[in-house]
Amino acid sequence: MEFLVIPLFFGVIFLASSIRIIKEYERGIVYTLGRYTSTMDAGLRILIPFVQQMDKVDIRIRTEDIPSQDVISKDNVSVKVNAVVYYRVINPADAINRVENFAHATSLLAQTTLRSVLGKHELDDMLSKRDQLSTDVQALLDNQAEGWGIKIANVEIKDVDIDPSMIRAIAKQAEAERERRAKVINAEGELQAAVQLDEAATILANRPETMQLRYLGTLGEFVNSPNSKTILPIPMDLLTAFSK
Repeated sequence: MEFLVIPLFFGVIFLASSIRIIKEYERGIVYTLGRYTSTMDAGLRILIPFVQQMDKVDIRIRTEDIPSQDVISKDNVSVKVNAVVYYRVINPADAINRVENFAHATSLLAQTTLRSVLGKHELDDMLSKRDQLSTDVQALLDNQAEGWGIKIANVEIKDVDIDPSMIRAIAKQAEAERERRAKVINAEGELQAAVQLDEAATILANRPETMQLRYLGTLGEFVNSPNSKTILPIPMDLLTAFSK
């Protein structure tokens, strides 16, 4: 009986060391004598002890918070930008075999890609076209991480922080721009008024009857005004008639 206990004991240990349970959100990367042989799905799996080993990979969507990055915009404005990257493993074998630490590698790649993309745009674009820039970063990052078995699900640029000294400079620039536009609009209005007055003077000079109508209209405005005295000028034609 004692001779059966020892083999049974080792048999139980052997069986326990060969059983692996893979959860639904995991995949198992199996190595046979150090060589990658297969990827196992979720469920109860049996391995050959001391011959096969397995690494588990979580395939759920991961969230990577990109720390603030110093970015110099195309118009030479220094800003700090941070973002969030959502990604997941779509090829567990590549994620394990092609890169040492895919999570760390993805984080560093996201930081460099964020600086590269935003550095090609002006500050106004960073503030007003944030969604478009996020899409550009996602597309470039997804293309580079594809070889690691990584799929970039989404990139969101959270904050674009400007140095306080730059905020004051930008405010002065905006104020100067508003004043310039006001002067341009005022000059355009004066130009249009001058053109219209010139056209009106030409019409009145060519048509004396129009000038008389204008004279009567102006006279009516004075007559209808309260508390006003009206002096009617004597036409030159009438004075000429009396002098004869």
